[in-house]
Amino acid sequence: MHLAKLLPVAVKEDKSRLPPQLLEKLKPLKTRRPGRFLLELVGAWLVIFSVIALAVHLDHWLMTVTAILLVATRQNILGLLVHDQAHCTGFKPYPGDIIANLFAAYPLMVLTVEGYSRIHLTHHAKYFTEQDPDHIRKSGEEWNYPMRTAQFLKILGGDLLGLNAIKLIKGKQAAPKGRVFVRQNRVPRWLRPAYYLLLATILTATGTWGIFLLYWVLPLVTVFQLIVRWGAVCEHQYNRLGARVQENTPLITMRWWERLLLPNLNFSYHIYHHYFPGISFSQLPKVHDVFVRHGLVDDEAVFHGYWSYLRFILSPGTDSDRGESTRQ
Repeated sequence: MHLAKLLPVAVKEDKSRLPPQLLEKLKPLKTRRPGRFLLELVGAWLVIFSVIALAVHLDHWLMTVTAILLVATRQNILGLLVHDQAHCTGFKPYPGDIIANLFAAYPLMVLTVEGYSRIHLTHHAKYFTEQDPDHIRKSGEEWNYPMRTAQFLKILGGDLLGLNAIKLIKGKQAAPKGRVFVRQNRVPRWLRPAYYLLLATILTATGTWGIFLLYWVLPLVTVFQLIVRWGAVCEHQYNRLGARVQENTPLITMRWWERLLLPNLNFSYHIYHHYFPGISFSQLPKVHDVFVRHGLVDDEAVFHGYWSYLRFILSPGTDSDRGESTRQ
């Protein structure tokens, strides 16, 4: 499979060759941040409950559409918090995994912290090898960027209509090959079914199944799937077996309004997450600043805003024209 244009390399050094002075400056950042984790978790649920309550009260199609969109963005926050708890940057596995499961993973219906950890930590350990579950499930033309605009819109349309939800869900639950990472202090098996039984009981007793299906399940299988797709596209350039992290991971600095409309817990600094998975999402901008001060970031290879990166993945060409494609 041929890639028309390789990703520009924004970070100049491999993790193994980083200067000791830089590593020393990052040591204070390698601590758990439970306060920030809880702040994002509570903030997400406040937005969710507020917009749903307002939509039900106003009973207008425009507010309904707005609520569906906003709920999907906060469902994405919940998924990203599950990702961070997989690395224990929020809480210790116990009782942190229970907190993350009850308030972030279980509401998304198909996730658990322990299940996601098994797959995601394998991705880190077996990065873009034949044992990397992310590389395996994101191989093929569907993940081959850059691509034609019409093909890209067709894929996003399938996500928005819920047509790709089952395939994406199955991909996230695929068992990794080789060594399996088992989460210590495992969550009690009875907790998840008890959670859904309680949820069904509450919805039945309050007569709110309709609200739940419209304002939670519908965005979960439609808009949320589109957001997850975009996050994955911004995460790595796929179909590159054996690639190093800095070779197929874009560095994207978001505009303030992008962070407002589509908050992503600094996920666009994803290369730093792979270099230092024990650093909380809240500290990744500080990591970027340290790399910049040490002259390890090629600004011409940085995508300044989502629009800049979108233009790159929709403009097949050669490596010779990549410099122009990375500027907004």
